[in-house]
Amino acid sequence: MVLNQASLKRDGVQDYVSLRATAIILVLYTLFILGYFICTPEVTFDSWKGLFSNVLVKAFTLLALVCIAVHTKIGLWQVLTDYVKSARLRAVLQFLLYTLAFGYVAVGIFVLWGV
Repeated sequence: MVLNQASLKRDGVQDYVSLRATAIILVLYTLFILGYFICTPEVTFDSWKGLFSNVLVKAFTLLALVCIAVHTKIGLWQVLTDYVKSARLRAVLQFLLYTLAFGYVAVGIFVLWGV
């Protein structure tokens, strides 16, 4: 059997691994932010700004935003294909929700990096 690794089509294994990988990164990011709140006695604007002035925190936040978008894309595709039977309605909902997820990442880039 020949497998075409250059194909752009998704398969169940790729979706499964992508969901699990993005979930792990999102849990790590959540634990990081919770740890910051627990370890910082008083969270002020200046302390919050100081946290996000670090390039590694910005990169980790951007990674988390991209992971949210990927996780959302796969999850919405699975839910919409299971519960929305009309192909047109499903396509419209997918377009709107994927555009919203992309918008969140775009706004995150502008907020984080001051582009």
